[in-house]
Amino acid sequence: MSKIGYVRVSTLDQNTDRQEIALSELGIKTLFIEKVSGKNTDRPQFKKMIEYIRAGDILYIESISRLARSTRDLLSIVQQLHDKKVDLVSLKENIDTATPQGRFVLTIFGALSELERESTLQRQREGISAAHLKGKKFGRPRVKNPKDWDKVIKFWKDGEISAVEAMSRLNMNRGTFYRRVKETGIE
Repeated sequence: MSKIGYVRVSTLDQNTDRQEIALSELGIKTLFIEKVSGKNTDRPQFKKMIEYIRAGDILYIESISRLARSTRDLLSIVQQLHDKKVDLVSLKENIDTATPQGRFVLTIFGALSELERESTLQRQREGISAAHLKGKKFGRPRVKNPKDWDKVIKFWKDGEISAVEAMSRLNMNRGTFYRRVKETGIE
């Protein structure tokens, strides 16, 4: 029987120290650590961990949200672990799937975690929509065409200069140049 730890944060700039410390205090030496979204199970260290664990092992996580973000994924992972005869312990929620009560509570916490995530996304969409209604603009501000746009475009259309030369004179990259040409209806 081995104690295995799984640590995950969503982005590269987030820190895993808190989770690593919590697991190391339990004497867990084998940790699978990654900095990637938990939106699905297509995660390199997660896959390695699933391949690594064996019957009788116990998988420790700091919280359910570190393992899965959707109830469906969580239940699927718990089933994979169960099929391998591996128990799961979540420290934050104090859940141990070695017991029927632990498996039941895990399902409820998983559903609550998914509800929280969906509510956050809904509030975010509503906030963006409200901002749009108030005239808020998102993204980079639109830059006007350079002052010599018309002159350079005429040279280009007349075949006097190449598109590359036109881009250079206008100090535009290829994508911006052709997008502006399309937007202005130049054929």
